[in-house]
Amino acid sequence: MKLRAFTMAEVLITLGVIGIVAAMTLPTIITSNRHKVLESQLKKSYSVIAQALDMYQAENEVKLTPAWIPRSTTPGEWNEVKQILMKYLNVSKDCGMGSESGASISKTCIPNYVNYDRNENNPEIEDRKNNYKNYNKSNEISLGKFDDGQFVTNDGTLILLDLSNKQRFYISVDVNGYNKRPNILGQDLFMFQVNEKGDLLPMGVKNTDYYSETNEYCSYTSTDPMNGAGCTYKALNDKEFFKNLP
Repeated sequence: MKLRAFTMAEVLITLGVIGIVAAMTLPTIITSNRHKVLESQLKKSYSVIAQALDMYQAENEVKLTPAWIPRSTTPGEWNEVKQILMKYLNVSKDCGMGSESGASISKTCIPNYVNYDRNENNPEIEDRKNNYKNYNKSNEISLGKFDDGQFVTNDGTLILLDLSNKQRFYISVDVNGYNKRPNILGQDLFMFQVNEKGDLLPMGVKNTDYYSETNEYCSYTSTDPMNGAGCTYKALNDKEFFKNLP
């Protein structure tokens, strides 16, 4: 009985076909896995921040609300809110009010909008002016909505606060940290709003500041710097959201 083996040419052709198929499918698999990780990290962040607010309420018999937050021009008073949240979360780095200049720059913290001099002649600062884009990457986002305190948790999540008036209390999360892409509002940077009752709401749900019936703040076409701010609610509730990022 004569046995027939594969020729070298046949083996090479087969390997070539496998290589072509792998090259065609691997990027899709990698992207899909990256999106699943972002979705999982967002849900985790939502849960742990909500739990932190609940624990504060349980210990103090009062909810943390926009009306409660101290209001003055003294950053130390705003810092009290950050310290409250940090108490209930596993924190690896306190970013203060954010990276500002010179030696205070941290690779895990974003520039502080108020104290940051965009004209300062410092190559390192120039390179870190604003690496965040809006949802469809058509514009830089407004860092003024993230500049009242920052810290990094043990899993690498960057948490950013905005407490600028008695009606506004935003908690935002870069779920994979400042050093990892895409650094896009509505894709890995997500916003939440604490309302007057102390409830943590995903931005984009009705009665939040970036809710829009026309999806202006979660749009494939809008060039608004805050396009993406209203995507948090969809990201948490639409199973197809991360499969259809722009």
